[in-house]
Amino acid sequence: MALGPDTPRHIKVGDRVAGFVHGMNKSHPDIGAFAEYVVAPADLLLRIPPAMRFEDAASIGLGLYTAGLGLYQELGLAFPEPDPRCPSASSNDEAPFVLVAGGSTATGTRALQLLKRPRLFDLHSAGFRPIATCSPRNFDLVRRFGAEQVFDYGQDDCAATIRAYTRNTLASALDCIATAETTQLCYGALGRAGGRYATVEPFRESVTSQRALTVVPSWLLAVTVFGRKVDLDGEYARPARPQDKELALRLTAYAQTLLDQGQLPTHPVKVVGTGWDSVVRGVATVRKEALSGQKLVCSVA
Repeated sequence: MALGPDTPRHIKVGDRVAGFVHGMNKSHPDIGAFAEYVVAPADLLLRIPPAMRFEDAASIGLGLYTAGLGLYQELGLAFPEPDPRCPSASSNDEAPFVLVAGGSTATGTRALQLLKRPRLFDLHSAGFRPIATCSPRNFDLVRRFGAEQVFDYGQDDCAATIRAYTRNTLASALDCIATAETTQLCYGALGRAGGRYATVEPFRESVTSQRALTVVPSWLLAVTVFGRKVDLDGEYARPARPQDKELALRLTAYAQTLLDQGQLPTHPVKVVGTGWDSVVRGVATVRKEALSGQKLVCSVA
């Protein structure tokens, strides 16, 4: 490990660190991920606690920043209380609901954890009331990460059930799956007054146009947290978004404190092997959609 100039104080040579990078970036071809040595921005790295495995820490980076951008930038929710020593408050009837569609994904569990924190400057607030959708086999996992209630997305009346549970007041939905079906589910679950919908891939306007006057949709690209222009084709191209980098810095500092306090449990991981062959196998598994409630991890020899 080597450090460049202006390295943040929480990182020093010899630390075990975790994060994520924008690999295969033609504007910065020196940055990649499938390698024994990786160049990464130090100000967005997390120092791994001594008792945590590298494999488990690998589940944090992308999910953390994707969830953070979705909740605090796209949905406009209040950033969590900066002192993680304050215990996560239990739900109360005054806290607003937030739906996390795909609550058993690595982004979904991270979003649920963040939503359970008390809100900024209000130690008596219960934060938000996170609810989630996933398959029944992952209900226990999603509740463990903070969901107040979980709904089976496979049920035809799922959206109606969520509307009934939230008393038609749901105004924020984060879609971690990003299919036409999950967009439709989220739009159907949002209350009569509408609200905001954020997702992780381009959405179908044929779906979002159904509530164009009451729901504001958006989709995010996690690599904007590096504060650079995203040099990709079509709608994936993004100008530099310094506001996303600023949020990412706040989120890194907050997550580091949570890690140091032992309050950031990791998403379940499945180690698929070592080396390039295991990466290829992992990609094939994801394409078959055979993965649920786990994050695939490939170790480097």
